[in-house]
Amino acid sequence: MTRVSIHGEKWLIDGIPTYKGITYQGINIEGLLLNARMVNAIFDDDNPYTRHIWKYPDTTEWDPDRNTNELIRMLPDYKKYGLTAITVNLQGGAPSGYYRLNQFREFMKQRGISGKDSEIWKGLPSPESQPWNSSGFNPDGSLKSDYIRRLRKIIEETDRLSMVLILGLFYFGQDERVRDEASVISAVRNTCEWLLTSGYDNVVIEINNECSVPKYEHDILQPHRVHELIELVKSIKSESKRLLVGTSYGGNTIPENNVVKSSDFVLMHGNGVVDPKRISEMIEETRALTEWHEMPILFNEDDHFDFNHELNNFYCAIRSSAGWGYFDPGDGAGGNAAFGDYRNGYQLIPINWAINTDRKKSYFNYLAAVTSR
Repeated sequence: MTRVSIHGEKWLIDGIPTYKGITYQGINIEGLLLNARMVNAIFDDDNPYTRHIWKYPDTTEWDPDRNTNELIRMLPDYKKYGLTAITVNLQGGAPSGYYRLNQFREFMKQRGISGKDSEIWKGLPSPESQPWNSSGFNPDGSLKSDYIRRLRKIIEETDRLSMVLILGLFYFGQDERVRDEASVISAVRNTCEWLLTSGYDNVVIEINNECSVPKYEHDILQPHRVHELIELVKSIKSESKRLLVGTSYGGNTIPENNVVKSSDFVLMHGNGVVDPKRISEMIEETRALTEWHEMPILFNEDDHFDFNHELNNFYCAIRSSAGWGYFDPGDGAGGNAAFGDYRNGYQLIPINWAINTDRKKSYFNYLAAVTSR
């Protein structure tokens, strides 16, 4: 089975640094993790009043197994272009773009469902809640079997391809689907124990997506306490093995010392970083933190695509010895809410996982140029 590990600032797969011996324009990329954000690869919606809006254009319903299977079929192609890792989240991630409640209501009106008293809006845990229910956890923190079944298929295919899976656990707007702090802790423990007892060695843990975004309902998922969950993951072992773990921060945000001290790796996001040189500055500032210790840095989400420019976010990350991750939200970026058109992006539901648009092609062609010998 594929085994991911870390030595110093380098990622290793089966004991060998990723991209061993490869340079790009004089930049040594050995030991970096280059990934793509595909957080909705196991997405489903348990809210019967919103579930139908994600349907495929050639069908009358949403099909979560089709979504997962179509992603799995593309993984060998991604690997051929040089992709080493993908990010998947047990609570998904913004299937309608950067969610705004008033915009979503307007979309629902267009689909014949309107009014504040609609069943869609009843019983939501908080004003920040997303009306769909895409959580892979039950309220008590136990794992939903269908989510785990789909996740298992992805893990086993990435394992076969010697790829790494960055598994996110929580997402804002969905974290409140888990009842309380004790249930959050149970969710973390249940996930880690399942991964370890299943023997999956190619998975690393991202506690929550963008812990610094002030929308998390549970205190323990917020920046001042999320290190407690990182330490919890590190304490869970099976036959002396444990999972590597960290958490991510919002765009253009430097991690805090408590998280850096506890983490095995640092995850940052490049959203909002207009000047690519800022990517390098973020890396330098992170390595200058008082609790910094030698470990990899990875931008596992960035929605900038100027791959035809000499300076771009991807290039500046690898030039500073950090990994970089492609985040393609289709038309759902920049404060927009939208529905997937089964063509653009890798996040809006329904997702077309093919390398079928100019944007996707430009990324994968650039990735191939960076990683080829």
